[in-house]
Amino acid sequence: MPKVALCAVMHQPWRIKKYRFIDIGRHGDYFDDELNGRIFRRVSRKSYIPTLKIMRDLAEDTDFRVNLSFTGTFLDQAAKYRPKVIELLQELHATGRLEIISETYYHSLAFLISEEEFVKEVKLHLRKVKELFGVRPKIFRNTEAMYSNDVARVVEKLRFKGIVTEGTEKILGWRNANYPYRADGTKMHLFVRNYRLSDDIAFRFSASGWEEYPLTADKYAIWLSAIGDPLITLYIDFETFGEHHWPETGIFEFLKHLPRETAKWKNVQWANLSEFLKMKPVDSIDSPFFVSWADMDRDLSAWLGNKMQRAAFDAARSLEKDVKKVNDPELWEIWRRLITSDHFYYMSTKFAGDEEVHSYFRGEVYSNPYEAFTNYMNILQDFRLALRDAQSA
Repeated sequence: MPKVALCAVMHQPWRIKKYRFIDIGRHGDYFDDELNGRIFRRVSRKSYIPTLKIMRDLAEDTDFRVNLSFTGTFLDQAAKYRPKVIELLQELHATGRLEIISETYYHSLAFLISEEEFVKEVKLHLRKVKELFGVRPKIFRNTEAMYSNDVARVVEKLRFKGIVTEGTEKILGWRNANYPYRADGTKMHLFVRNYRLSDDIAFRFSASGWEEYPLTADKYAIWLSAIGDPLITLYIDFETFGEHHWPETGIFEFLKHLPRETAKWKNVQWANLSEFLKMKPVDSIDSPFFVSWADMDRDLSAWLGNKMQRAAFDAARSLEKDVKKVNDPELWEIWRRLITSDHFYYMSTKFAGDEEVHSYFRGEVYSNPYEAFTNYMNILQDFRLALRDAQSA
């Protein structure tokens, strides 16, 4: 009897302004408030608000359960641009059917910078979730499901009981994604995303050339019921509903009807992810290298795959010691917003299907990855000067 955990991540970065070389030294505001507000309000209208209303109603009227992770930058933008989103999240949580999964506050590459910075970000996120929802999450998912044995070791020290990553064959090998595992070297549960069933919704739902198109709620319910494994972890971008797949595709009708269709199959149950902690792990999973859920490679190449990305990341990482010396809350906030993973994602030069995804997210900010790199480095250079001035003040 499979227990199905539908999980979704909600994130928006603080996008930076166009910053020319001649602007370096002026120490202006780096973040594009107009663009960030416009995008957040649009996505709220198209995706966040209608989807959260549907999920709230399903939680009240059916056996539907859902698991959401949201970054601190998402919550901050919601409070600034569309507080209704937080209200709906709180209403959904009040049904008792929403489990909150912890993330890094800034959706950053913090673990690759230092363990200290990673721990600080996670604690900031825990504090924010406690403030808004009154709970401490039991399960953690790193930025874009980035995972390794070292990540698991640090996350366990933060008192989490489980961690989520991608169900890639790189670490699973011959194993089945639909079982509970143990993170190697820890006592934590490791839950791996069933990427095929997840991507059927997230990427293929409106693909008219797909052999299973159209994907309907009754068809998907049959697929779930046919699985005899104990658990299924589905993880998608929340914006799958209404933004990546527009209402005209039928995505909202799919979500509305799915719990009622699965109810026809007595062997399918919706679950919160922490329910899987009751299951005994069947094996341990060793991941001495990093994996993620990004791109076909499912590694770190979405952010560090070319020389531009590595140069930009190394430059940003090198400023940690200077931010520490100054220890100014505003400068900490700026630097942490600048190590958000999205900035490096925009610089990707991958090809084919991967580039289509990168272009989609880059499109409203930059025309190409080289512009993203140049703009980011201009801001980083100005920020470096701002740190120097702050130290000498």
